[in-house]
Amino acid sequence: MEFPPYGNRTCLYQTTQLDAVLDQMAWQAAGFLTAKERIMIVGILRRGAPLAELLHERLMRDFKLAKMDLMNLQIKRYADDLTLLYPETKLTENKKHTALDLADTTVLVVDDVMYRGHSMLRAVEYLARKQAAEIRTAVLVDRGANKLPIRVDIAGVRLDVAPTDIIECNVPPYEAEFKIDLLKPIIN
Repeated sequence: MEFPPYGNRTCLYQTTQLDAVLDQMAWQAAGFLTAKERIMIVGILRRGAPLAELLHERLMRDFKLAKMDLMNLQIKRYADDLTLLYPETKLTENKKHTALDLADTTVLVVDDVMYRGHSMLRAVEYLARKQAAEIRTAVLVDRGANKLPIRVDIAGVRLDVAPTDIIECNVPPYEAEFKIDLLKPIIN
């Protein structure tokens, strides 16, 4: 799919609004995670990883969930402009995760945007092979366009936008300001 050039940018959510969204996401996650013996928060690199850290901090601070580990997964299919990088969703396993055993572990997988579902499905498949007891998913933005059999348990916001539009999550440390922008194509 070839996308047109982009020029129209609108900020949909600013930092203070997103802080409130993350607080709500942490509250929802606590409902799944409270009273679980072993918890792993998994961020999908790139922007899912710092979001996972932010949720981890809130869960420890606000809900006293102290027995949680953090892990990142490197999964890639699309570039930020939604151009296809790999025909198959590529997961690069960290060597230290080769023998990872998630038996009796509840896992929360975190990403920035749920678009078609390829990255999230790949993460869930990988974690299921590591014998996770329960796997939940959380995204900052659900575009409502996933095409694969994967559900979003926790969505910060749902944005139903045109397929040619891009939802751009700006997440520190990758960008200076925490915000969500909508990029619309230039129409000639």
